[in-house]
Amino acid sequence: MEKIKGIFPGIFTIGNMICGFLAIISIFDNELLTGCWLIILAGFFDALDGVVARLSKTTSKFGTELDSFADFLSFGIAPAFLLYSLKLSHLGKWGWMLGIVFILCGAFRLTRFNLQNQEEKNYFTGLPIPSCAFTISGYILFSNHLWGEIKAPGVLIGIILLFSALMVSGIEYETFPVFPLRTKKDRLKLVYIMIALLAIFIKPKLMIFPFGLAYTLSGIGKHIYEFFHFEERPVRSGKMKINQRDFYEKKS
Repeated sequence: MEKIKGIFPGIFTIGNMICGFLAIISIFDNELLTGCWLIILAGFFDALDGVVARLSKTTSKFGTELDSFADFLSFGIAPAFLLYSLKLSHLGKWGWMLGIVFILCGAFRLTRFNLQNQEEKNYFTGLPIPSCAFTISGYILFSNHLWGEIKAPGVLIGIILLFSALMVSGIEYETFPVFPLRTKKDRLKLVYIMIALLAIFIKPKLMIFPFGLAYTLSGIGKHIYEFFHFEERPVRSGKMKINQRDFYEKKS
């Protein structure tokens, strides 16, 4: 029975991988918007993969590694190829260098996640790569829907550099709510996700980018708040308390 239950998360992982491959083919055929939608669909498969694995309690080392390979294809290579095909190709060598930076930072982020995955955590270290790909694709759809083209290519380049830096940073990002929703924080997360899904369902071209950007900025805002917050708070291990500003001063 356990082996049968373990098949279900793998189905969504394979769906993620297939969407990533089809996205690359679509981009190669100059169907850029189709490529964006396939990357976004891969993101939903990736989210369902994790939820099903946790609910069925069928997480495994093999599943984690397979999921990372799928993520690297769908959220690393496919978005980099999309960006290069869209606006970076005219930059010459700087265009493909930006793509390489994004891919390398994504690979680092996935590798670090796998190494830390043995520890049970209620936060992500660094911006998750699916969120980067989801938001970038959302921005392209958002811009194309409003103006029929990508406005301000410099903004897109800035997004690539920002997301690359956030992936390899130590900034903490919230995870999905943990069922059965025993804490207020998990209940609030679920409410936010339901609102986001409803808004995206109603106006997908306009809502994907704002919600993705909001998640990106939430980690930065939380990090800045904790840096300037003078009250003592327990560190993650729970063994001692430390002033957040003192921590950064000692670290530097």
